Amino acid sequence: MHLSAQTHYQAELDAGRFCIQRCPQCQNHVFTPRELCPHCGTGGLRWVRASGLGTVYSTSTVARKQDAGGNYNVALIDLQEGVRMMSRVEGLAPEAVAIGLRVQAHVAQKDGRGLVLFQPAAQGGAA
Repeated sequence: MHLSAQTHYQAELDAGRFCIQRCPQCQNHVFTPRELCPHCGTGGLRWVRASGLGTVYSTSTVARKQDAGGNYNVALIDLQEGVRMMSRVEGLAPEAVAIGLRVQAHVAQKDGRGLVLFQPAAQGGAA
């Protein structure tokens, strides 16, 4: 049975694996999950483990009341593989997340579903 690209991506996350696609024709990485390569139109994209290394491209702080969980950040992350994704950076105050910050992904579980979150990369682990 063929899973849609989005269903496959979520199944990998649910299993604790952060995977993105790579085109067998033009060799470009692809994110968000797709059925065809947006660069060359080829089908049959392959799933590969993402390095998880990236750099914060942009960030914003979402303000919430303390009883609703407090402030959090939303960030666009440029992955080492050349794709950009939206996520959150944990381990820093939301206001401390800065453009250019090197980050490392990990798969977290929330309500039984996997999701990609980031934390500051260790020195020497830069993307």
